[in-house]
Amino acid sequence: MKLLRYGPAGSEKPGLRHDDGTIRDLSAHVADIGGEVLTGAGQDMLRALDADSLPVVDGDPRLGPCVAGVGKIIAIGLNYADHAAEAGMEVPPEPVIFFKATSAICGPNDDVIIPRGSEKTDWEVELGVVIGKPASYVDEADAMDHVAGYCVVNDVSERAFQIERAGQWVKGKSADTFAPMGPWLVTRDEVPEPQNLKMWLDVDGHRYQDGSTATMVYGVRHLVSYLSQFMSLQPGDVISTGTPPGVGMGQSPQVYLRPGQEMRLGIEGLGEQRQLTRAWDG
Repeated sequence: MKLLRYGPAGSEKPGLRHDDGTIRDLSAHVADIGGEVLTGAGQDMLRALDADSLPVVDGDPRLGPCVAGVGKIIAIGLNYADHAAEAGMEVPPEPVIFFKATSAICGPNDDVIIPRGSEKTDWEVELGVVIGKPASYVDEADAMDHVAGYCVVNDVSERAFQIERAGQWVKGKSADTFAPMGPWLVTRDEVPEPQNLKMWLDVDGHRYQDGSTATMVYGVRHLVSYLSQFMSLQPGDVISTGTPPGVGMGQSPQVYLRPGQEMRLGIEGLGEQRQLTRAWDG
């Protein structure tokens, strides 16, 4: 299934993307796409519905972030060896963990706002892993049982805030609109091999990132197990698993986003995003 949320920001309704390409409304069956809906029982209930009989959503509505009520965004740094190399950093002996504020979440095609004072706003296409079953101290062999599905995440980053100023990475990762998520949550049964998905990102039509989840240092199974040793994972939590090379910081000379540009990005089987950049206006 491809589960989504559509409508004005803050008033999104639950839906799914039908095989015929239409959006079908799920409002009569679930309140939103999050929490218990992401569990095995919740997904089974949705699969039992006759998708052909669900109401068709007319027009071309805005798509919201594909998961509601995200408890935490756990992001993984330097998780692609070639990206670590372009950043001039060593591949870490264990996953590097940081958080993005949930207030950074926005729809997959919403504008990305360049923060006040920013000179180094950057892009990062990433595989998002959505948790569907509580996980604590999970073995790798059982880790995938706790995954509801996958989505595209753009881990937008302000590099000066992240690296050049004292403190942790979170303040360079958490500005409003710095976590476009979607267009939809693709359930785990439709992605049998998450470690072999092509991924890409363009800025103004120029291909900067052209990689694959096959080059992850720490794969999905390991990350779910690893993170569950330090914190419980709950339905609706999102793990943003790192980015391949091609970020602006890695260019020579470095390239960063300016107002009025267009980002397009996607992951094989998970859909595409499109964002326009604009300056913070208060």
